[in-house]
Amino acid sequence: MSAGAGYLTGMFGLDGQVAVIAGGGGVLASHMAEALLKAGASVSLWGPHEASLRETAERAGAAAQAGERITWMIVDAGTEGSVAAAAEATVGQLGRLDILVNAVGGNRGKGPFVETDVARFEEVLRLNLVAGLLVPTKVVCRQWIAGGLKGCVVNMASMGSYVPLSGVWAYDAAKAGVLNLTAAAAKELAPHGIRVNAIAPGFFLGKQNRALLVDEKTGKLTARGESVISRTPFGRFGEPQELAGALLYLASARAAGFVTGVCIPVDGGFLTDNI
Repeated sequence: MSAGAGYLTGMFGLDGQVAVIAGGGGVLASHMAEALLKAGASVSLWGPHEASLRETAERAGAAAQAGERITWMIVDAGTEGSVAAAAEATVGQLGRLDILVNAVGGNRGKGPFVETDVARFEEVLRLNLVAGLLVPTKVVCRQWIAGGLKGCVVNMASMGSYVPLSGVWAYDAAKAGVLNLTAAAAKELAPHGIRVNAIAPGFFLGKQNRALLVDEKTGKLTARGESVISRTPFGRFGEPQELAGALLYLASARAAGFVTGVCIPVDGGFLTDNI
């Protein structure tokens, strides 16, 4: 191994560490799991659907040639008891828990503000902010504090954390909350040696948004997809693997040991759009 390769491995390698991805059955989660595995970590995928968790574990494990270091379990990320049991089970299976990636989220349609369905609004808010950050972070960090352990939390923010995306009122509110609570939790947990940061993906095609951005029949961009691309200076959607660098940086205590409370946009320049 060259000196340069050894330096990079030492800086960004995660050998011996264990990462949990809550919401581990999605497209982006699959590529994040692959990146963590390739960096040397073991990974536990948490989520509500066995089929998608199994598929993600098999794909990521095969891509990283590390199938023996990835596992999955059924978890309701919005319920404290379920998360607490999963955290204990993860330690039992993999020996420890060092990194929590909060990737639970999604949206449920769009429409005019005055026609907002309050029950649906609360559902989306709970999905993205309560299950997507509050409960897993609260439970895992409480266990870290009790054990005197220094951990790392990486939350998934959004372009909607910074600018409201039209028609998705609950999603915007929740993702703005993710950005706010990332900073607030970072300050409170820093004395315990726990780092809390976030990544804000731009527009990546996944299970949740593909039909909104691409016409399934023609393969062409929808009007919303065209609008997104017109406002993205790189002129394309992101590739899932392009989140890996930001994730590994934030996950590594050697690379980002003095970094907490920040959010890294990975957006192809979307937030720089201006007239």
